[in-house]
Amino acid sequence: MTMNPNDVIATALIDAFARRGYPCSLPDPNTLAVTFKDGSQAHADITEWRAHAGRNSRADLPGLAAQYADRAVQAFERGPAAAPAGGGARRMLEEGSLRIRLYPESALDERMRAALLTRPLAPGLLETVVADLPDSIVPLNRADLGDVPEHEAFGAALARSVEAEPHYVQATDVDGVKIAHIGEQHRYIGAHAHALRRHFPGPLPFGALVAFPLPEYVAVHEIGTDPHLVLALKTMQEVAARLAGSGERPISPQVYWWRPGEYERMEERAGFYSGRVPDLRPVGVQIEQGEDGRLSVGLVGDPTAELVQGWEAARG
Repeated sequence: MTMNPNDVIATALIDAFARRGYPCSLPDPNTLAVTFKDGSQAHADITEWRAHAGRNSRADLPGLAAQYADRAVQAFERGPAAAPAGGGARRMLEEGSLRIRLYPESALDERMRAALLTRPLAPGLLETVVADLPDSIVPLNRADLGDVPEHEAFGAALARSVEAEPHYVQATDVDGVKIAHIGEQHRYIGAHAHALRRHFPGPLPFGALVAFPLPEYVAVHEIGTDPHLVLALKTMQEVAARLAGSGERPISPQVYWWRPGEYERMEERAGFYSGRVPDLRPVGVQIEQGEDGRLSVGLVGDPTAELVQGWEAARG
């Protein structure tokens, strides 16, 4: 991608990294790609920082870019064995600034996963502890944990994301499939993957279908006996794909089968701090129409086959 020569924010950022010996570019306006001496690259989402920088005068841009570059270089180059940097996590924990953000696996390369406090939530999904600062959202470095155990940082971030941030639950009906949208304008809604039981307190014999298309939305369908499970899966896929295709910084159109189990049997806050995650398995269907007009249904992956077979057996 050719950079817009009038993009003064990008120009200031590229110059700041160059002064620190790091060539960088912007593959798209909200993604920063930094090149290291060994030729490898690290990528960072600068959406929030760009918005913050845009609210300031042009004269302030070099200083803001320098501050960002200093923080980013530290995040890229510190590994998990690096020396603690002043116990920053303890201060952030006490201030209540830690939050959880979901990212697709492709958003963080191996270098960044080693440097940042992140863990798998489900196949294809990562959850990362970030600091919610007045001017930006900054991922937390493992090197900044100090004396804070990882599970405590994740627990505090989950608790603040779920309990301190606003959210709404909106019930919709899409082609006869009931879908609950958990959402808000902030980017921490994905943390509700750890609190789905509060939205569905009754028995869930088949679990639910869950999707995380955007940072601001979680879509959930409680699996019942009506409508047919294949229709519900198809509809959830279409809803997730539409949201992921229309929003900013999509996470994934993938639909997951949420199987309440040991995690949900814990008291909610105990689950947050347990170091464990809910059981989320990728599922999907492919529906094709043959030349004779008949529809054929393909189940994508073993979890889908297990879910559909168990559901059909329970229906008798």
